Amino acid sequence: CMYDSQLASLRSVMLGAEQMGEVMKNSTGERTGPGETEDQQVSFPCPSLLRRKVVLHMDLNNTILVSDSVTKQGTVAALDCFLSTVTWGRLRQGKWEWMSDSPSLLPPCEGTVSYYSQFGRVANFTKTPAGRRFRGLLEEHLAMLRWPAGHKEDRDLSVRGEDGQLYHWILPSFFQLLQDLGSQGREFAILFRTFGTDLPRLLGTLQRVLTQGCHPLFPDLPALKLSINVVPGRIRRSRKGTSLSRAEEHVSYQDGERSLYQYFSSVQGLGGFQDHFDWWARNTYSILGGKPLLVDPYDHRVQHIFIDDNIRQDDKDTIVHPKVFLEPGATQTRTASTLELYDICLVQNHLLKAISDHSYFTQCVQICLENYETNLMQ
Repeated sequence: CMYDSQLASLRSVMLGAEQMGEVMKNSTGERTGPGETEDQQVSFPCPSLLRRKVVLHMDLNNTILVSDSVTKQGTVAALDCFLSTVTWGRLRQGKWEWMSDSPSLLPPCEGTVSYYSQFGRVANFTKTPAGRRFRGLLEEHLAMLRWPAGHKEDRDLSVRGEDGQLYHWILPSFFQLLQDLGSQGREFAILFRTFGTDLPRLLGTLQRVLTQGCHPLFPDLPALKLSINVVPGRIRRSRKGTSLSRAEEHVSYQDGERSLYQYFSSVQGLGGFQDHFDWWARNTYSILGGKPLLVDPYDHRVQHIFIDDNIRQDDKDTIVHPKVFLEPGATQTRTASTLELYDICLVQNHLLKAISDHSYFTQCVQICLENYETNLMQ
């Protein structure tokens, strides 16, 4: 009983429409999002897409890392918990009833909720009577995460799981994304955006990979000559606005959102910021307290894309706050719903696919580029 997941038209975003009436579909009439599409094939982007700079804002935990230093979850616990967020059922006469045996980002039927939404974080979910049916999926994806046989443990790139096995700390699909974007000749930048505390370690590790070629699966990454700023920045929000700081760089809420947009659009290479978790919590974990993302649909030079596992189409429970400029060169913005920009500027990360398919992030980026381009042409 799958229901259609609708993508809104960016044309309506440009008009400032609050009610979205158009559906984004591909040539066969199917939804084109990466989270729910099977066997996507990556084709080389057309020249018009390559001309646009891409700024990727990427979460860490359950996006490119399968662990969480804040909740103290190792690889096994983090993946086990993620499964409880993408498996769906309902309470019927006080008893939990599964509605699908296949994990999905979106509910398979109306009236269903994820196990996590119903019961919260449950330790060892796949060992409970209810979650046992998904144990095989956990073990299958843990096997895919294993550090390659024949390569010794790396102090930065590998991590010992709770089960004693050695795993990738950073998903190989992230490094594949770097390699793919570089081989396309695209101008791009990546900003890591996290509420957690893993950013300093991540930036230091990536600097080593990009300069020394020490990753066993991606030894040629130094040839891309990517720069990296290893100084973590900080983003803070208040009723007055958003402020940003990184070493000597500062953007105050008094400078306005246009200045913040210009800062993000001008970044080079890789870097990262710790976002303001307390502000999100103060706003009941809703869209209004989320990580800010500024979108200018009139800017044909830059496209911003945010990838995060906690992006959801329910604006009462989502992690990114998209703000769209009202007109060319404007300083005023409006809050866009997640659905308006879903798979255009916002990508809900499917961790299982990010583990199993090394081209997953590349597919996500290309689909967003094509959806954005299609809507600009309408």
